[in-house]
Amino acid sequence: MSCCFAPAHPSAGEIDPASSAHYRRRRGATNHNMAEQGAPSTVLPNDRRFVIFFDFDETLVDETSDDMVVQAAPGGVLPGWLKDTYRPSRYNEYMQRVLAYLAEQGVTESTIRSIIEKIPACPGILALLRFIQSRPARDFEVVCVSDANTYFIDAWLTNAGVRPLFLRVFSNPAQFDHRDGGQLRMKPFHAHECQRCPSNMCKAVVVREYLTRRVRERDGRPYQRVLYVGDGANDFCPSTTLSPRDIAFPRRDFPMHRLIREMAEAQPGKFKASVVPWASGEDIINTLRKVVEERG
Repeated sequence: MSCCFAPAHPSAGEIDPASSAHYRRRRGATNHNMAEQGAPSTVLPNDRRFVIFFDFDETLVDETSDDMVVQAAPGGVLPGWLKDTYRPSRYNEYMQRVLAYLAEQGVTESTIRSIIEKIPACPGILALLRFIQSRPARDFEVVCVSDANTYFIDAWLTNAGVRPLFLRVFSNPAQFDHRDGGQLRMKPFHAHECQRCPSNMCKAVVVREYLTRRVRERDGRPYQRVLYVGDGANDFCPSTTLSPRDIAFPRRDFPMHRLIREMAEAQPGKFKASVVPWASGEDIINTLRKVVEERG
């Protein structure tokens, strides 16, 4: 069950920070999601020592955003006929139907955005993000890689006041179509050949393509370390691509952590990266304090 390197199209689901909602509002623009597709790219700084990838659901936020938005449905539940349309590895397609149903029930953008903005952060995560913000700019390049969607992520990060920290957000592209009753329309991020991951996104492909591109932009200079913070089974896949210099931060006793332990038991030495389980962002801060003291 290897992860095959397939062509990805990050521009389709990549938010440019300079055109995110935070910046667009400052410029007086009105379209919340111009950044998801076709946004002009900015030149990223090439002096960062470390790159740290964050998942979104149950890593930055302490819930699954797709589950939370169901609160907007009549009675806070979906009808049985809709739930019965779910198929394994086709969750993205299922959520497209859920969002269409919410629009048919008259659920507005403001209602959905309000629900997403109120999702609590995971314990200690905001302290972790503040720690990263407090460091010299050249320490960390911060990226979000998530199977949620760009609208939810941009809304939450902006409301939490941390959107400018994230140089890139890779997720399923989503934006409101106000010409058709205000439906939030979502598309799959890309196609790939990985047998581990859902059909719409393999995070290992995203991470490897990003690192390849960035090292080229950095004139061949690799990062001192690659850091990955996640919780789910789809975070395990990119963590297997990390090198012995890198660090995987699986949320303690969540699927990513379990899969790493299973690989370590079944195939000793196959998982290369250091593993630092976390229950709170404070656990990650303790490791990052040591990392930033490294010379290089």
